[in-house]
Amino acid sequence: MKRIIPLLAAAVLAPQDAGSHPHIFVDTALKVIVSDSGQLEAVEITWAYDEFYSLLIFEDRGLDGDYDGALTAQELAKLQGFDMAWVEGFQGDTYLTRSGEALEMGAPEHLATEVADGRITTRHRRVLTEPQAADGVVIKAYDPGYYTAYTMTGGLEVSGGCQASVTPPDLDAAYTKVEELLYAMPADQAEDAYPEVGEAFADTVRLSCGA
Repeated sequence: MKRIIPLLAAAVLAPQDAGSHPHIFVDTALKVIVSDSGQLEAVEITWAYDEFYSLLIFEDRGLDGDYDGALTAQELAKLQGFDMAWVEGFQGDTYLTRSGEALEMGAPEHLATEVADGRITTRHRRVLTEPQAADGVVIKAYDPGYYTAYTMTGGLEVSGGCQASVTPPDLDAAYTKVEELLYAMPADQAEDAYPEVGEAFADTVRLSCGA
């Protein structure tokens, strides 16, 4: 796992078989902040968690006692930043590259946590360690181990006069890769050592800042 997942969620979501990934589904939105000079400065990332996982978070934290899918102001205050407690080595499930080279980002800055219709939505900002030319930058949101599935359905906004295209994954190729990698390992190891196939299921966002 990556962020600190509540114990109840980990127990309920315990995999039953090797083909059970993913377990958490997240609608993702991006706001890409580019300066007027074409330098990529930061990315704001929105995660809208699925209803079942949101329910597990409520139960684990003793929230939404009336089970109406909404929180009081006091309950919502307790939830702020709940998914920002990242374990060491977690990269944030958002990856930026340019010409094949990874671009480094700083620690996440929590911006907002909201609840609507029984779903938790959070937003945070990652600032690039060093601004980079935005043209040609590729952004992908994925969990390498594919425990969490991110889908670019929440919207995409780019500033600085740049544009972005979104290329969906080749799902046939992705599932074939999973089958081949799982077939190559002993069945009793398939879950603990689930292959890192998350990138194969990721949407590809590419920035362009041409005239």
